[in-house]
Amino acid sequence: MSRRAASIASSAVSCADWRLLGLAVAILLTACADAGLAGLESYAERIKARPPAALEPIPEVILAEAFLYRPGDRRDPFVMDEQAAEQAAEAAQETRPTGLSPDPRRAKEPLEAYPLDALRMVGTLERHGTRWALVTSPEGTLHRVRVGQYLGRNNGRITRIEPNALRLTETVEKQPGQWARRPASMALKE
Repeated sequence: MSRRAASIASSAVSCADWRLLGLAVAILLTACADAGLAGLESYAERIKARPPAALEPIPEVILAEAFLYRPGDRRDPFVMDEQAAEQAAEAAQETRPTGLSPDPRRAKEPLEAYPLDALRMVGTLERHGTRWALVTSPEGTLHRVRVGQYLGRNNGRITRIEPNALRLTETVEKQPGQWARRPASMALKE
């Protein structure tokens, strides 16, 4: 017998062996299933035979009492008095950006959600005279940033992109209402 004929004969025998093994496993599993099936069916019948439990009644809805506003000597709730107007103007003045403070109305950029040390600079890219830095977030998402964009939780604005580092200026609050700028950097990590 040639080698090829011997290998075909051995593979035919191994296929037949696998078929017999599969058939034996199926028979054993069928035999095991029948023994537990009768107990399961009797349990299901006992559950179906039980009377249904009573449902709790729907809670009563309490209606709100109507109120008729009669101003008399009360102030009009829709008109601001002088003192309230002054307080509102002062609060609006405090929220305006002054000097070094960051603009609270500026829309946050995606990389400002992470601390600076959680971000990673992985490379640079230059196209049409503009240099971009490639930065990954903690989740592994790759972001392309350029000079003028923000990153980090301390209002860090990118000032310069070098081939091996990213330079930025952070604006931090030293004391309530007192802001300061400080330099920061992110080195290229491979």
